[in-house]
Amino acid sequence: MTMRPAAPRTPHRRCLRRLAWSLSCAALLPLAALAQDVPSRAVTPVSAASPPRQSQDDAWWTGPMLANSAATLPRGHVLIEPYVYDVSSPHADGYGSLTYMLYGLTDRLTVGLMPVLGYNRMDGPGDSSGIGLGDVSVQAQYRLTDVPAGSSRPTVSLQLQETLPTGKYDRLGRRPGNGLGSGATTTTLQVNTQTYFWLSNGRILRMRFNVAQSFSTRARVEDISVYGTPDGFRGHARPGRSFFVNAAWEYSLSQRWVLALDLTYRRSHGARVRGDDLNGVPALRLDGRSSEAFGFAPAIEYSWSPRLGVLFGTRVITGGHNTATTITPAVAFNYVH
Repeated sequence: MTMRPAAPRTPHRRCLRRLAWSLSCAALLPLAALAQDVPSRAVTPVSAASPPRQSQDDAWWTGPMLANSAATLPRGHVLIEPYVYDVSSPHADGYGSLTYMLYGLTDRLTVGLMPVLGYNRMDGPGDSSGIGLGDVSVQAQYRLTDVPAGSSRPTVSLQLQETLPTGKYDRLGRRPGNGLGSGATTTTLQVNTQTYFWLSNGRILRMRFNVAQSFSTRARVEDISVYGTPDGFRGHARPGRSFFVNAAWEYSLSQRWVLALDLTYRRSHGARVRGDDLNGVPALRLDGRSSEAFGFAPAIEYSWSPRLGVLFGTRVITGGHNTATTITPAVAFNYVH
């Protein structure tokens, strides 16, 4: 038998294959969920003519792929949620891990730490020299409202996050893939909301709607950097401010299985770079272009118990203005104690 040579692997085909694989998993997992579904044990009857109303205790969640919860942890409780992902673009892959480590300081106030690890692979030379630390974030979230169980009133929280310049961002030399940070401290102010709805079949649809604004300080920059500066550069850069909106929905198929979808919009102002080149080039000025990005992230959630679950999802960034298309499959485990 004569074998025909395989078609060359192009970056775009690689991205499309990963998207097709992720969406195939998202399509097949609900079938498994329906096959394993059992009648809810804890239900609250609405009326003799209506389907039984699903109890909130009968729905186990991990949360969607992107949208933060407006709920806070009870005092003394801990949440650990590590994500593993691959930001796939036409000419590079950004493998990474982000871990949420949250602690309930009081019933209304949750504080946390989010370390990031990463490794960049590029089609040409310049891959990361190894796994590196990205910019670490610390955050605090204060819950403004008390919502009784069974209510469709929204839970509302205010969140403050500081992203610290712990990742390498300049003096990259021949390894631009080592650039995993920004060099700037970024402050993000965010309003988080979460609401429960009961559909006509009695099952719960949970919605989150979050709005955030970010501001960054100035970073000192030397030589080759994530800002596109050349070797011999001495100066500074300031990332532009960013506005972000995230809406998410989660549908409880059964006690253990949930379908989730995030929709996102981000508008970012370009970075401003100013400085001198030691190679004799006069004052260097680089002004990044503003960008807009639209994204969506379908996901499947499965929980072994109210305390432990797993999420499989894929984020797709496409459309917008001055924005590259990326496909990011991810897996996350959610544990609450």
